[in-house]
Amino acid sequence: MSGVAVVIEDDEAIGDLVGAYLERAGFQVVLERTGEAGLNAVEWRDPRFVVLDLGLPDADGFDVCRQIRAGGRVPILILTARDDETDRIIGLELGADDYVTKPFSPRELVARVRAVLRRAEPDPFETRVIELGDVEIDLRHRAVRVGGEPVPMRQLEFELFAELARNAGQVVSRNRLLGRVWGLSFAGGTRTVDVHVAQVRKKLGRPGLIETVRGVGYRVRDGQSSRRS
Repeated sequence: MSGVAVVIEDDEAIGDLVGAYLERAGFQVVLERTGEAGLNAVEWRDPRFVVLDLGLPDADGFDVCRQIRAGGRVPILILTARDDETDRIIGLELGADDYVTKPFSPRELVARVRAVLRRAEPDPFETRVIELGDVEIDLRHRAVRVGGEPVPMRQLEFELFAELARNAGQVVSRNRLLGRVWGLSFAGGTRTVDVHVAQVRKKLGRPGLIETVRGVGYRVRDGQSSRRS
């Protein structure tokens, strides 16, 4: 792998550790200690992804996450000592792609970065469009349309809906969704899946399209499912 990685971390030792492992993985690392400097680096260096601490000296990390996401779709991995489930859900709802708590394994962090990038940069050989009645999921361009009208979705929402659509007619467990969409053994719990499914349902305006299978997970109706390249 290659490209620029922006690491926004005020703890010098942790920042240097993360930077060293990412450089070993082939990335060019830009390490910043403040939210302001980190935002400037994201704007001017066009990174492939961002590693973001929440406890910054000059800004709330959630606000920094919100500003990065407002400016584009660069993947964001939050790295923080905050391990409360509410903080995880807030971070993911603001558009973060993964959430890792300290203390952490640097090798696992790199693996999570790779998983985030695989989700953000889809396989060019994959079937391009899945159709579910008047709902279209364009995998190549990462877009959803209902009745021909675009439906804006955050990255995690899109990945969740796409995973369900790829398995239309089959029950997909919450644990499988956690592994496939969030990567590895995400510690946020299955409640995170439920929150995001509710958001996707609301945006689609098709409450019957995604069924809840009590005690297991979710299933997308496949009565009118089709694929085209």
